[in-house]
Formats: sequence, structure tokens, C-alpha cells
Amino acid sequence: MAAAVGLVFALLVIFQMSSSVSALSSNYYEQTCPKLESAVTNAVKKAMMNDKTVPAALLRMQFHDCFIRGCDASVLLASKGKNKAEKDGPPNISLHAFYVIDNAKKAVEALCPGVVSCADILALAARDAVALSGGPTWDVPKGRKDGRISKASETRQLPAPTFNISQLQQSFSQRGLSLKDLVALSGGHTLGFSHCSSFQNRIHSFNATLDVDPTLNPSFGSSLRSVCPAHNKVKNAGATMDSSTTTFDNVYYKLLLQGNSLFSSDQALLSTRETKALVSKFASSQEMFEKAFVKSMIKMSSISGGQEIRLDCKVVR
Repeated sequence: MAAAVGLVFALLVIFQMSSSVSALSSNYYEQTCPKLESAVTNAVKKAMMNDKTVPAALLRMQFHDCFIRGCDASVLLASKGKNKAEKDGPPNISLHAFYVIDNAKKAVEALCPGVVSCADILALAARDAVALSGGPTWDVPKGRKDGRISKASETRQLPAPTFNISQLQQSFSQRGLSLKDLVALSGGHTLGFSHCSSFQNRIHSFNATLDVDPTLNPSFGSSLRSVCPAHNKVKNAGATMDSSTTTFDNVYYKLLLQGNSLFSSDQALLSTRETKALVSKFASSQEMFEKAFVKSMIKMSSISGGQEIRLDCKVVR
């Protein structure tokens, strides 16, 4: 009898685990908020008309949210009292366009109050950011919940632009993501801009004998050094992530193979046979890159997180 009870309990635990994994669904709000997706898309479109950096900002926001405590919109919470929130952690200081999520949330609350999580709105906005920049679109699985905890100290867990391949692999595998996911999601660097501080290590005092990373294309390295001198005082100095910075394409991979990537973590993708082969594959075929990117985005944005639905994305109820 005890064995039977034990078996039932074990099966119950397995069922609970599998049901939490499969809790997300493309048609989660079909009955409760049918106009959700168009409301989010409209908010993203409106913001993009005034600011071309919005898509890159939203995509980065989604990555940074999912890598800390899962995709629970904890990156949106404001610091309160003595608690410094994720958005005020060093890697997140340059995150922006939070107002896009706030505006989307207001529009969604007007349609269906208290139904849709901020985490789902962020996942949809990231998808729209890619699609509206000329990239692929996809059905976003929905049903995420919002988290209550947001700590700046935990942003140390985010993969850094200085990471080597083993550090990147460890960071991604801890979140159930593979080397293929790493290479595909790095393609998000096709959008956006980076401040000098994120690639300073490659263009000044690279090591004891070399000032510049020898894997950098020399002319590209020189141009970066002119924009970002050793004692740079210009707050917003930096470089675009690739030459078609507002278009979602595979140019990032082509430039990477030419030695024209910004981060050490980009260059690291060429340091193993498996990852280099994927970079070459995605550089040669935008279609293969987009297919892999969509698969990896769905996987990453399904990392579970929170417990509630926030009415205001900035504060816990």
C-alpha cells in the first residue's frame, strides 16, 4: 500500500513538473483577451516611429529578464526603499524603452483588466521588435506570471560581453540552453548599439604584449579606437552592433567571420569547431538563421518565473 501511495505521489510530482513546463500556450488569452497581440504591436509600432533604437532595446530587455529568475518581468520593477532592483544593476543601466511596455500594458488593461501578465507583454513586444525590423515572426507561447523579487545584485549572473566560450556555455546551459541556442540568440546583436565600455578590453591594453585584440580586423580596430580613445570622456560614445543596425538580418555573422565584431563574447563563437560551423551556416543563409533564432527565442522565453499578474509593471501589488 505504501509503495502504491509512493508511486501515485511520484507520478503526481512528475505531472506537476510537466504541466508547469507545458503551461504556456499560443492561444492562452484567446477567450479572455482576444485583442491582446494587436494592442502590443500598436504600442511597439508607435514607439518605433519616434525612436529607431526601440527594437534593439526591447529584445535586450527580454534577454536580460529571462536570464534572471526566468521570464517574469522582474526587470521592469522599480527600486523601492533599500531594495535596488534589477533595472538599476550595472549591466542594466543602459536598458531603455520601458515606457513601451508601460504603454502596451495600459492599452491591454483597458481591454481586459487584470488578465495579462507584464511578462507576456514583454515577450510579445520582443517578438514584434524583431518582426517589425524585417525579421521573422512567430506564435509566442503565453501564460507567464510576473515575479515579485527584483535584485540588482543578481544581474551579476548575466553573461558579460567579455565572456569566453566556456563561460558563455556555462551561463546558457544553466538555463537549459544549448550551444546552438547561444549562437542563434547572439544573432540578436544584429540590432542596436554598444557603448565603448563593453568592448574597451579589445582595443586598449588587450594583454601584456598587445594593445589590440589580434583577432580584430586591423582597420576595424583602428576605427573603434578613434571613436573610443583610452580615456574616453564622451558618455554616449560607442559603435553600432553591425552595419545594418536597424534591420534584423544575418550581417552580424558575416562581419564576425571578417573580424568585425564588437565583443569578446562575439569573437568567442569562433573558438570551437561546433560554434564556428554554426556561425558560418547562419552567415551563408538568413533563412537558416531565422529558423534557429525563432526556435531558440521560444525556448529562452519559456524559462518559467513568476507567480502573479501585476496591474502596473513597475510595482508589486
